[in-house]
Amino acid sequence: MKFDVAIVGSGLAGLSVALHLAETRKVAVICKRQLLDGASNWAQGGIAAVLDSGDSIEEHVTDTLIAGAGLCDEAATRFIVEHGREAIEWLIAQGVPFTRDENAELGYHLTREGGHSQRRIIHAADATGHAVQVTLEQKIRSHPNITLLEHHFAIDLITSDKVGDGGAAQSCLGLYVQDLNTGRVHTVAADHTVLATGGAGKVYLYTTNPDTATGDGIAMAWRAGCRVANMEFIQFHPTCLYHPYAKSFLISEAVRGEGGLLKLPAGAGAAAGARFMPAHDERAELAPRDVVARAIDFEMKKRGLDYVDLDISHQPPEFLKEHFPNIYARCLEFGIDITRQPIPVVPAAHYTCGGIVTDMSGRTDVQGLYAVGETAYTGLHGANRLASNSLLECLVLGRAAAQHIESQPPRNAIALPAWDESRVTDADEEVVITQNWDELRRFMWNFVSIVRTTKRLERAQHRIRLLKEEIDEYYTHFRITRDLLELRNLVDVASLIVNSALSRRESRGLHYSRDYPETLPKALPTVLTPAKR
Repeated sequence: MKFDVAIVGSGLAGLSVALHLAETRKVAVICKRQLLDGASNWAQGGIAAVLDSGDSIEEHVTDTLIAGAGLCDEAATRFIVEHGREAIEWLIAQGVPFTRDENAELGYHLTREGGHSQRRIIHAADATGHAVQVTLEQKIRSHPNITLLEHHFAIDLITSDKVGDGGAAQSCLGLYVQDLNTGRVHTVAADHTVLATGGAGKVYLYTTNPDTATGDGIAMAWRAGCRVANMEFIQFHPTCLYHPYAKSFLISEAVRGEGGLLKLPAGAGAAAGARFMPAHDERAELAPRDVVARAIDFEMKKRGLDYVDLDISHQPPEFLKEHFPNIYARCLEFGIDITRQPIPVVPAAHYTCGGIVTDMSGRTDVQGLYAVGETAYTGLHGANRLASNSLLECLVLGRAAAQHIESQPPRNAIALPAWDESRVTDADEEVVITQNWDELRRFMWNFVSIVRTTKRLERAQHRIRLLKEEIDEYYTHFRITRDLLELRNLVDVASLIVNSALSRRESRGLHYSRDYPETLPKALPTVLTPAKR
């Protein structure tokens, strides 16, 4: 298969690149499940942008820098924030049904979330990601220049060194993709390849991410020779619904933005019903996510709790049903009426703040290879992502990457080698995959989650080394499956997270170490470079 541009991933970043390019380029969108199965479709809160005269670019930049704990790249932050309004206007032009407010300056309701000094979150009730994705999906499916390859798994990138091209700089020529329905592996040639595969939340036992979030793009880029940065900064969403049958359902930041209070549950004895956030931070429930997640983790461990309560039942029932219809309905399915009862919540792995190092056009260290969205590191998020900045980054960098690709001349076609599975057999025991998958996610949760120690990180590093040997041997001898490919990528990403965490000898933002509780005076990103570079 040959395309001008191959895009791996079907979240907001990938779809925005595709739509910006489709008028002039032949584009493939490759996703390992269906188009709406990525994390963007799950986003509840909204998109942060300066849309009101009472707000300003400077305030949004400042809020982002504060949340990022000194590690945001200010130039990147300013670039993304300055292009926020035009990104929102583009979505409105596509037909995204944002929640209206006729009394508002722009005609749309704006909410406020933790870490923001103003109401600047434009949203579609409490299911913004879904509203955006459904709108763009229709355009993707109907566009004649876009080929949609659903149920296709990107295995690895094809770089110039693999085809004997001795050029001075490493370049990406395409990738190998497995059709998950047939098992057949296709060679996809592309002048430009865009990684938009999202984050790596599934490396942890508890996550708000969909099952697709296995760090595929980060792992592929690392193996291809790209630098990766700030992988120690994994954002744990403070409030994931705690219920044995509620898989990965997060309770939006906007619930606290609209007055939700965190309280100790019945299991806390005499303290039950008491608020605890004011004792941890003067911003209380509106503190940034890292502060809130650590506070909840502290209270749970101190008191032996399984969860804490998030209570917004003091708001009028009509208000809650209008602003949080999906959260209201989903909680009701589990017997929780949020108009009368608090919501049991726990922290869960939510967002990968680090990723593949890129510039403001999405370019990586490998020519012809781009990365956008959660899989990329632009410098926007620093040591902690400010709420609702992620979809903004997807839009702005998606457009910037498309513009850069459009400016590039076509490349000379190079014959690419076919996938070789002549020396492999069918796996004899799949239990090896499930055992290693479970072991990896459990020790990452126990050793490398919200609060860390050097000893725990070293234990995780040792186990990752052993797991990687087993997985590499398995990959070499047996035919590939989706589970094997995802496990291979997850163990690579786990190694990057642990190595990054061990190299940061301070506590900053989302990385909190008991051995290094102080914050160093100078903030520096953690940049890892592959050995073969």
